[in-house]
Amino acid sequence: MTRKIANKVYEGELARLQIELVKLQEWVKHSGHRVAIVFEGRDAAGKGGTIKRITEALNPRICQVVALPAPTEREKSQWYFQRYTAHLPAAGEIVIFDRSWYNRAGVERVMGFCTDEEYTEFMRSCPEFERMLVRSGIQLIKYWFSVSDEEQERRFQKRLTDPTKQWKLSPMDLQSRKRWADYSKAKDNMFAHTDIKQAPWYVVDSDVKKHARLNCISHLLSLIPYEDVFRDPIALEDRPPQKGYERPPMSDQTFVPEVHKKLD
Repeated sequence: MTRKIANKVYEGELARLQIELVKLQEWVKHSGHRVAIVFEGRDAAGKGGTIKRITEALNPRICQVVALPAPTEREKSQWYFQRYTAHLPAAGEIVIFDRSWYNRAGVERVMGFCTDEEYTEFMRSCPEFERMLVRSGIQLIKYWFSVSDEEQERRFQKRLTDPTKQWKLSPMDLQSRKRWADYSKAKDNMFAHTDIKQAPWYVVDSDVKKHARLNCISHLLSLIPYEDVFRDPIALEDRPPQKGYERPPMSDQTFVPEVHKKLD
């Protein structure tokens, strides 16, 4: 049985890594680097939790999460990659794709949402598309979160009784539970075609969520050649006297009811 990291140790290490992520963010902004990070994997594999830990201390203007809904009828008629390219990073930006163009290789293939011809074309064109991104100067990083059948089932069962997580049990999630083998075959074929030298797949063992988060963040930091960016020290000067302003009566404003009162 895997020995899980102690909560205190986990929180300390996560705090340390998040400080490094802030340093990384400042270097990306300063250097004009462009980073695109793809998160894929099984349903309930822990992708969302890892993304939250990466972004919670970062500036959303620099690090943006893209989680696109199902395509519209108009988008279905476009070049397949078109709606994703609009979200690629500009200079000084990090973009995290919470699921990505690899929908075609996974859920669309398994659920029959694309034709055999569309699937075959994706497998042929995806590596070239990603090589184009890399040649353009975008650092493309791809993570696959792997979770065992038993652990995925445990997490699905937990969602049934957790009102804050029941929204995660979508019809697609329920289908993925039934079609474990089909999704496994689709993933294996996807790796065979798209695990390329310019943008390899990095597999994260996510049976223990806290381990997966720390391992993924540590690995991400190791891939980007960031360094400390010097910033001029910030000093808060004394505020000058405020003149010529009189605050309106408090009774003129509508306050939120104090359901939770201040403690004396």
